[in-house]
Amino acid sequence: MNKVVAMRMWRGLFVVVMLALLVLAVVYVTPLVYPFLIGWILAYALNPLVRFLQKRVRFPRWLAVTFSLFLFVVIAVTIISALITRIVTEVIHLSQSINGTINWWRDEFDKFVNTPEMQDLINKISTFYNENPKYQQPINNKIEDTANMLAEASTSLVTHFFNGLTSILISLPNVLTITVVVLLASFFIGKDWHKHAKVLTGWVPDGLLKSLTTVWGDLQKALFGYLRSQFIMISITAVVVIIGLLLLGVNYAITIGLLIGFVDLLPYLGVGAVMVPWIAYTFIYGDVQLGIGLSILYGVILVARQMIEPKVLASSVGLDPLPTLIAMFAGLKLFGVLGLIIGPVSLVIFFAFVRANVFRDLYNFILRGAR
Repeated sequence: MNKVVAMRMWRGLFVVVMLALLVLAVVYVTPLVYPFLIGWILAYALNPLVRFLQKRVRFPRWLAVTFSLFLFVVIAVTIISALITRIVTEVIHLSQSINGTINWWRDEFDKFVNTPEMQDLINKISTFYNENPKYQQPINNKIEDTANMLAEASTSLVTHFFNGLTSILISLPNVLTITVVVLLASFFIGKDWHKHAKVLTGWVPDGLLKSLTTVWGDLQKALFGYLRSQFIMISITAVVVIIGLLLLGVNYAITIGLLIGFVDLLPYLGVGAVMVPWIAYTFIYGDVQLGIGLSILYGVILVARQMIEPKVLASSVGLDPLPTLIAMFAGLKLFGVLGLIIGPVSLVIFFAFVRANVFRDLYNFILRGAR
């Protein structure tokens, strides 16, 4: 075998083995150290505030990190507590109003059944049933199967609800423990940030460090730019929806606004996935005034997005809608609801590697060796 070809095969095998080890490390090591990874991310996010407190307020490093973490915890607990309290209150009111909606549909169904046409159809069906005994048993079996299916579905729904509630209650001590570990890890990482950075960079060869620095710079711009733009757009959508619903006198405005803001992650569909069916429902229900108000609100949201989105995305790395939709669907199937975020983020990371020429460098390494 040609020596050049053999070396290329060896380098290709080396790259494949290294990538496989990296994937295995991510799969098997991440579950063991993820609180420390979250702590590192938190320390990284708070680092600008820590530097500001060091330089302008003359805090020592440990005090700046402590104050930053304390401020973060206070803000996070305040926001989460307020949201949970408001959402629970509105969900309780929403569940109570469902009875009124069910009663309305029941009355409308009764009116429909009592119409002369439906009564005539029911009489014909009853006559057919009584005059054809051979069909009675199959019909009864189908009715019984349908009733059993509905009963099983209801039982399963209630069981899943209480199982989920039990799982949440059981996981609270674990969540509290992980939160404490994350905060401690963030404190120690942030306190000795420069020391840890110097140690890590000392382990990496200069050539590889240069490439990693390029990759990290592009990845930082792409990933944080994408997350920043999505957060801004979701926040704007949620705020506009909440204000509009409050002006329209709609109950549960905050809960609905937050849900619509989350749905705004969907490319192309976005707000329309909720607003369009809701507008149609209000007109069918007979609340024309609310339907017109929601239509105007939907138009305002579309106009606001068209005006703001280009400016927001100008400072970030955008994604095409089709790859984003594919990544979201794949993430949903692999990781559940959290995959709606993991999928696009993974796509951003992939494109960041492409722009940083990582794959080109690997290809050149396999063909020509280290340069």
